[in-house]
Amino acid sequence: MSIAMSNSAAERVRTFLTNRGKGLGLRLGVKTSGCSGMAYVLEFVDELNDDDVVFEDKGVKVIVDGKSLVYLDGTELDFVKEGLNEGFKFNNPNVKGECGCGESFNV
Repeated sequence: MSIAMSNSAAERVRTFLTNRGKGLGLRLGVKTSGCSGMAYVLEFVDELNDDDVVFEDKGVKVIVDGKSLVYLDGTELDFVKEGLNEGFKFNNPNVKGECGCGESFNV
């Protein structure tokens, strides 16, 4: 089981945590949503839950709940800038299809 981060994603998360002034790391999860079935969830973590699995990459902790891990195993979190847009990108090898807008996926 693994979750990885690109250098740009790790730098961005470190900046967010520093500006926030607290937090153990970043939670990466999935929820039922969108036209393809699932959507990614990113949020700061201040305390761990019992079913959390913690991955550390490039000095940043990524926390994944046990239910989401099966859908996220092997994912690399990236941070990209495309023109005027910037945001996190999920390179998930488990994805079988995505909706046209790119907001949801299925496995």
